[in-house]
Amino acid sequence: MFKRQVLLECISALLILLFLYASLSKFMDFSRFIKEINNQPLPNSWTPFLVRFIPAIEILICLLVLFERTRLTGFWVSAVMMLAFTVYATIILMRGFAFIPCSCGGVIRNLTWPQHLVLNIVYLGLSVTGIILQRKKSFKPIIITKNSLV
Repeated sequence: MFKRQVLLECISALLILLFLYASLSKFMDFSRFIKEINNQPLPNSWTPFLVRFIPAIEILICLLVLFERTRLTGFWVSAVMMLAFTVYATIILMRGFAFIPCSCGGVIRNLTWPQHLVLNIVYLGLSVTGIILQRKKSFKPIIITKNSLV
């Protein structure tokens, strides 16, 4: 029980570290982030939505995994985001786009696409592990004894 709680706290801390760093780096150089979103193989009409949505979801994940009561939801949202980023990186590595865009902030921008993929898979694995551990923690089996039947 104690080991599970420590592991959940470590997973939460790693997710907070990643998503808080990612969102803050976007806000700190917001004009660059807008340009990079416009460089994505998506319609530029989506930019106003994406430049607000992506950092907002990253901050939301931080808040959700911070609190015990909302942690499972945070792990799920994180898993969905990391799955989307993993699929995106895979498409890029399979040369699915005519060019290779990156709208990552800070030091993450310096990763190669294979390194991006590994980072995404690791964090997807952390999110899924968090879901499994949090669900096991929340599940309390009902034990029926001979005395409880009487």
